[in-house]
Amino acid sequence: MALLLRTFVRQGVCLARPQCGVLYRHAAPMGTTAKEEMNKFWAKNTKLNRPMSPHVTIYKWSVPMVMSITHRGTGVGLSGAISAFALAAMVLPGGFPGYLDLIHSLSVGPFLIGLAKFGISFPVSYHTLNGIRHLYWDIGKGFKIPEVYRSGYTVIVLSVIASVALASL
Repeated sequence: MALLLRTFVRQGVCLARPQCGVLYRHAAPMGTTAKEEMNKFWAKNTKLNRPMSPHVTIYKWSVPMVMSITHRGTGVGLSGAISAFALAAMVLPGGFPGYLDLIHSLSVGPFLIGLAKFGISFPVSYHTLNGIRHLYWDIGKGFKIPEVYRSGYTVIVLSVIASVALASL
């Protein structure tokens, strides 16, 4: 695009001269690299004393922020776990009862089994309940800050209760 504009302006083809000049002025020369352009960008920002964008480490963490990150993490984790389980079911020999017997033969104890059940059920219940919260937001409700926090704490408490209930089965 920059080469085309440069050619038109040099040959006098453009009829609206002020607009062509504005477009041409902002067009990057074709011989520059991305690194050179970034160096020019940072030099200009330094010369104009512009502040640098803040990094996530300076923000005060809030419940909605943590819940958003956790929702994305549980979504990625669950889809990865389901994909790995499906791939294992297709590739590994034997059936599910054989692997269940293998787990029982390890004799890890009821506490570790309960902890594993909780570890499996919490991401499922949290992601499901927080998804329902997002559906509530999709209809345009619950956007006021007190409602966001209240629904967030509700999702957390209900997720823990549902996970404990599922792990106790």
